[in-house]
Amino acid sequence: MTEKTAMDEWKEELEEYLTCIDDLPINSINRSQKFWKREPCPENLYSSDVCPCQTKIDVVRNPTTGVLLGYKEEYLANISENARNSLSLKRQPGPVQLDVRGSSTHNPFWPGGLDEPDIDNLNENSSFDNLLLEKDFLTVAPGMSSGMTFETTKSKEESIPEVPTSEETPPTVINLTDILTQDFDDLGDWDKDEEEVKEASKEEISEQITVSGSESMDEIVSATILTSTANETKTVPAPVKEEWAINVDVDHPVDDFYKRIPDMAYKWPFELDVFQKQAILHLENHDSVFIAAHTSAGKTVIAEYAIALSLKHMTRTIYTSPIKALSNQKYRDFKQTFVEVGLITGDVQIHQESACLIMTTEILRSMLYNGSDVIRDLEWVIFDEVHYINDTERGVVWEEVLIMLPQHVNIILLSATVPNTLEFADWIGRTKRKKIYVISTLKRPVPLEHYLYTGNSNKTSSQLFLILDHKKQFQIGGYNKAVDAKKERTSKASQNFGAKGQRGGHPNQDKNIWISLIDMLKKKDKLPVVSFIFSKKRIEETANNLGSLDLTDQKEKSEIHIFFHKSINRLKGTDQKLPQITQMEDILKRGLGVHHSGILPILKEVVEMLFQKGLVKVLFATETFAMGLNMPARTVVFDTARKHDGTGFRDLLPGEYIQMAGRAGRRGLDTTGTVIMLCKGDIPVVSDLQKMMLGKPTKLESQFRLTYSMILNLLRVEQLKVEDMIKRSFSEFHSQKDKVKHKEDMDKLYKEIANVRDIECYMCSIDLEMYYQTCKDYHQLKKKLQAVVLSHPAAIKSLTAGCVIVINDNLRKNVVAAVLNSSVGTNNERAFTCLAICEKRGVTLSKEDLTKYDKIAPVLGNTLFIPESPCWHELVQVKAANVSIVTTKTIRVDADKIINDLKKRQQPRFKDDPPGQSVSIATQELLRLTETNSDGLAGLDPVKDLHIRDIELVEQFRSVQAMEQTFISFQCINCPRFQEHFDEHSSNMELKNKYRHLKFLLSDESLMLLPEYQQRIEVLKSLNYIDEHNAVQLKGRVACEISTHELMITELVFENALTELHPTEIAALMSCVVFEQKRASEPKLIDTLVQGKEKILGIARKIDSLQRQFGIQAPIDYEEEFKFNLMEVVFEWARGLPFSEITNLTDVQEGIIVRCIQRLNETLRDVRNAARIIGDPVLYQKMEEASSMVKRDIVFAASLYTQ
Repeated sequence: MTEKTAMDEWKEELEEYLTCIDDLPINSINRSQKFWKREPCPENLYSSDVCPCQTKIDVVRNPTTGVLLGYKEEYLANISENARNSLSLKRQPGPVQLDVRGSSTHNPFWPGGLDEPDIDNLNENSSFDNLLLEKDFLTVAPGMSSGMTFETTKSKEESIPEVPTSEETPPTVINLTDILTQDFDDLGDWDKDEEEVKEASKEEISEQITVSGSESMDEIVSATILTSTANETKTVPAPVKEEWAINVDVDHPVDDFYKRIPDMAYKWPFELDVFQKQAILHLENHDSVFIAAHTSAGKTVIAEYAIALSLKHMTRTIYTSPIKALSNQKYRDFKQTFVEVGLITGDVQIHQESACLIMTTEILRSMLYNGSDVIRDLEWVIFDEVHYINDTERGVVWEEVLIMLPQHVNIILLSATVPNTLEFADWIGRTKRKKIYVISTLKRPVPLEHYLYTGNSNKTSSQLFLILDHKKQFQIGGYNKAVDAKKERTSKASQNFGAKGQRGGHPNQDKNIWISLIDMLKKKDKLPVVSFIFSKKRIEETANNLGSLDLTDQKEKSEIHIFFHKSINRLKGTDQKLPQITQMEDILKRGLGVHHSGILPILKEVVEMLFQKGLVKVLFATETFAMGLNMPARTVVFDTARKHDGTGFRDLLPGEYIQMAGRAGRRGLDTTGTVIMLCKGDIPVVSDLQKMMLGKPTKLESQFRLTYSMILNLLRVEQLKVEDMIKRSFSEFHSQKDKVKHKEDMDKLYKEIANVRDIECYMCSIDLEMYYQTCKDYHQLKKKLQAVVLSHPAAIKSLTAGCVIVINDNLRKNVVAAVLNSSVGTNNERAFTCLAICEKRGVTLSKEDLTKYDKIAPVLGNTLFIPESPCWHELVQVKAANVSIVTTKTIRVDADKIINDLKKRQQPRFKDDPPGQSVSIATQELLRLTETNSDGLAGLDPVKDLHIRDIELVEQFRSVQAMEQTFISFQCINCPRFQEHFDEHSSNMELKNKYRHLKFLLSDESLMLLPEYQQRIEVLKSLNYIDEHNAVQLKGRVACEISTHELMITELVFENALTELHPTEIAALMSCVVFEQKRASEPKLIDTLVQGKEKILGIARKIDSLQRQFGIQAPIDYEEEFKFNLMEVVFEWARGLPFSEITNLTDVQEGIIVRCIQRLNETLRDVRNAARIIGDPVLYQKMEEASSMVKRDIVFAASLYTQ
């Protein structure tokens, strides 16, 4: 009987498991395999799904007679392309439910300006040869040392043989056998193709180009040419000298406007301005435009015409705005003009099928990354308030959207006046490969007059002084009158209230100022007024202090009451009685209004609409009110000229002041707008006022930064590279726009390098190259060491007036000079004013003469420079790095006299005067020292003389001394023509260094953000968001669904930190990622939330540690980005507590609470989508419940603009 093997036992166990069902435990029945009896259905065989046809049959006809010649089969290239495998606009549409927002599993459409590969391109890149040439790919089996050998055509780079070193074959040694062999070989090659001969000759030239080290210059050249060829544009090649930004002249009228456009897509009841007509002409030509004009100039006309054109063409237009409030208002405005208008925000989607869609820029970015099919039909994208690109946090979104837009989409940019419109338009034009027509107008429809107000009571309410008239002429007389009036009242106050006087800023004092000002403006018919106050707390205090002020009559009070209650009746009963609502009703009925982020959104809209109707006479607002909202007033008042920007107090920037002041003056109603600056304390300095009122607005500057979301969204698309996004950012514009010139320069350098011949000298061929490199290293180390040594306190003490030094810089080699004085620059770099000897030159050096000095000099000893012509002198500024030797010698000098004498003779009328006695004596003494010690002067020893004890400095000094001793051992210095050969080699190396530098500028390594990108890639790899090949993993795909703090939320999902919590607790916990207020009252948390908080902080510390480990420096610790102060409020809100009660749990204002919960709902939906991707139905259901719990009542009350 044979013994059973382990395999036999396993077979028996398996057979028993499959056949003896009764023996299975009842609790495991769900895990056991079951057999489901199939019901035969032969009818299914009658139909089957077939793949789409890959080809089509075309008829071939005679082009002249039309006679049928035959048929040909054409390949359909895009037939199998869809949203998951293609970026082409010709791909199949996605599911209807994903038509608008797209999906994170979809590819974006190909960005305009990038080179879209065609089928020929792909075939070339996927050739068999290329596969085999890449690091033995497909030739060596895993674990084997060698593999199969394939006969393939070598690339240009590989076909170039290595250049033999000078040690192997000296240039002076000729091998006759090689020459004869080469001649016979050439006889058999006469029948080669002419192109091959040319290529071979070019490669033969390349062999002559060598660089220091093991790398040859021909490899650099070949690699660069191959790279540049691969990246060349095929669709729209960039012209070398073509201007992408075209400035349009708006100074001359467009007389033939209506002839050129007889059938306008939209007509207005008023005559258009010149800049509007020019813009419309370009829109009709399907051009992209950049409109820069002041507030209320009529930029919206251009947007309206673009919408009308899209309706006419049956295409679509997207209007983007920086803030949700502006989107809501624009929806109402455009809805009154056009029927097909839709709105898409984070929580509202209205008429998404409309031809005109209004949304925030963040929504459009999401649609672009997610491959929304709306983009196919898109003709225009309108960017309003483009100057918002300067915003530190959100400015990057504008750049991402502009880069990602497909080529067929035209762009309309609307902005306030900025000084660099052409520069910004040039960036967009070069990025998108299309011309941008810049239309700027500085003309204001309603000119402004600027005043200072120094009054503080009804008696002094007439103290209103004009300082800038409507022609922008600064009135210094008005400023002086304001100063005198302020001084007079201050002196009277000091007599009445003591030496300190009565100072502004007291609540009663502020109240008197505002009452007197408003009363004066009312008498002058200057209402309505927008008063900008840069503090929410002070806005509330000011409005409450003016309880006695009433600016409305009974009819207006009735209108306000009816409109207010009509709007508020939409709310739940308890919400209608909120303290903020009842208080706002009282303020509004008296003609006052308050507008800031702490006000409930529905109340802000009530205030805005009542202000537009002229029922709010005085509105107190923060500067966000000036952003795009169409709310012109007759007068604008500034409470102060200073604001807190998050880091400290500063004066208003010209752009900020102009944006807010531009709200003054209603077009068609006012002849001039009035702008008033209150002078509660000291009057601002006149220069500060002029800079603020007349200075140039802030330039458009790039705020581009890398985010994990951006990196992951691009990495998931194989055809797109993050480096391409960085290259096309506005921050890299200046380095990238010279790309064509750099390529031309490289071609020129290539030809120059190709003509370089080897130095035919046996002695120099031995070690000249090594000698040159040693000289270069010596000079660099010596400069670096001198800069540090001479900044040492002991050295500074020695370098007094009269100390003799030796200078080595681009113009002077071993020149003796005397120190006159020293100074420290802005970067703490020490510099010395010296008297140096030189040759008397009658003319200044030319540019060619100057460049010959800027080369590596051979180190042949310390022989001092002795003038050949009559000795002269010069006053030079010497950096510490250019002081070669601090000698032990000193001479007596009168530094002040020498400096004054030389500066005097630099003036044209004294240039022929003879030098003074002090200069002549010092010059002769320096010349005597030079001639006496022509072989060199002894220098101070850092250890013995300067008593430097820094070990690192001493070691570096010893290294320099050791290098000096090695120079005499080189063979090349014995060559009779050494200097000639050294200069020749130095010139050759200079060419090659320039070539290398240009190659660097054209490569990705020159990108400023590339190191940070690589650091972030390492973080993502460590957290398993991507693999070692940068392929996006499951965690990365989840992170693509998250719109804020993607790493934190993804880690919470994958660590199962949310699944065990109740939906109310999840909502409370997630509030920390959307709440941003720095200071708020501490919440009272239950134990579960405390544990969740600690979990979040632990993950934050882990991510922060990883980022620091890989070198990412953040302005604040990562864990400080999460604010937990609103967790209790959100927890109770999710549990169903009324809004009136949750406001008592915190000191955070109502409007901020609402905004936080609205953003929280968007985050909860993101996590819900993440749960769907990872297949977690429990978490998906809990996120649905959490979202429905917070989405109720006043927090999600519909906007009045959408009703």
